[in-house]
Amino acid sequence: MKGSSIPGREEMPLYPIGIVAELLGITMQTLRLYERHGLITPARRQKNRYYTDNDIKWLGCLRDLIHKHKISIEGIKKLLDYAPCWEITSCPDDNRLKCTAHVNKSKPCWELNKTICRRESGKLCEECVVYLAKTMRK
Repeated sequence: MKGSSIPGREEMPLYPIGIVAELLGITMQTLRLYERHGLITPARRQKNRYYTDNDIKWLGCLRDLIHKHKISIEGIKKLLDYAPCWEITSCPDDNRLKCTAHVNKSKPCWELNKTICRRESGKLCEECVVYLAKTMRK
């Protein structure tokens, strides 16, 4: 999935639900549960669900939050609605002070200054758990 040579591939719905469940080692019912809670919105072809590379990355983050950090689904939903990205990703203070989203809290960082994290720490917005959650829930 990483290092894809096809531009925009990360957003292409290529993987059916059964394959994604197998890749992540979870059940299809678990994926449907995440969808019912609004944590993921897979693309549809007829009645079939298809997931992108970014969906799979986000699902991996979800699994990590639930199983390693012991955060409930409801807790994740609240966290993603209210917590700024710099709190979730433990952004260093120097980066926060340079981030326009930290100063102007009316918009998320990727809408105001998509390059600050990349420039300061080498992180990409597209790999941030907050970015993935917000874009997947639209």
